[in-house]
Amino acid sequence: MSDFPTSLEETIEQAKGATQTALDAGVKLLQIEFVIPEIALQAQSLASRFIPLLESYGSGLKVLFPDTGAAALARRDWGETAFKVTDLGSRNTPIDYRVGEDDTAFLVVCPSSVEVGLVERLHQIANGRPIILLVPQLEDVSVVGIGYAARQLRERFISQIETAYYFRALEGAAVIRSYPDLWQVWLERAENYELIAEEPTKPMGEALETILNKASGNLSETAERPKPKKTGFLGNVGRFLKALSQ
Repeated sequence: MSDFPTSLEETIEQAKGATQTALDAGVKLLQIEFVIPEIALQAQSLASRFIPLLESYGSGLKVLFPDTGAAALARRDWGETAFKVTDLGSRNTPIDYRVGEDDTAFLVVCPSSVEVGLVERLHQIANGRPIILLVPQLEDVSVVGIGYAARQLRERFISQIETAYYFRALEGAAVIRSYPDLWQVWLERAENYELIAEEPTKPMGEALETILNKASGNLSETAERPKPKKTGFLGNVGRFLKALSQ
């Protein structure tokens, strides 16, 4: 079981360790999620923290951004690299042309629901090569999506993605998953965070609220849970984002 991270560096190190464990276990399609407001704005900086984890792939590693502008900006900022940097393709240049025979692994940075079809196609043509999705913004498709097409997408593709690491900051609480551990719910207690539940699947919605209410001494699912003081690492999400931008 992982300890609660007390800093940005600890969070990233936990995520890197869990990702390496998943890759070593043979997981070929995985995601690293930090469900924090505006985290997508720091996607490039966050990617630079994870690339060293994949340095064993050398020039076979390909880092893909959602569009040509983001890819061009990364190439400018990073300069010459041992790995390749490109985008997920466009209407005129399909994703198929972005994948070469010498590519051995793919890091896809911050794909959104708009690019989910491209990511699914990448998975198809990667033919078993590892794909790591870094802070994917697919939740609106997998959770909110309704109708036959959305159900098909969940069953066909999104359900296949293994969560290597998940960190969701809540008001006085957090949900964490570090592969291969269970999903953990942590509650703020004074200056520390206490592990209050471990679940086999991601706790969400009413199920999550029930866990938090019970741990807070309130068994009513409808009563409002008291909001604790904002202390510790989760007390200021802005510090997380500021640290990434430095």
